[in-house]
Amino acid sequence: MVFKGNLEIDERGLIYESFRMDGITIEECRTIFFDWAIGAPAGDIKSHLQIFLDEYQAANPDHPMIETILDGMKTAPKKGRKGGRSARVRGKL
Repeated sequence: MVFKGNLEIDERGLIYESFRMDGITIEECRTIFFDWAIGAPAGDIKSHLQIFLDEYQAANPDHPMIETILDGMKTAPKKGRKGGRSARVRGKL
């Protein structure tokens, strides 16, 4: 198995790999972040983003992914996703 970081919330290692890319731009970080967010595990997105900050911010304070994650913290809903199939199924139980 290939090492892709040690965070369960980043199974594909998208965020982990972004910190390894030399010269990555803010636009590329936003694209990677969006890809991660689409497949993000269920739960409180803000807590997931805080985990990323705890893991990467100290060693990479000026990295564009940190800026992207901080922007995500400002706009993320307080609780997990709403709607979609899981909400419809839960409502029927």
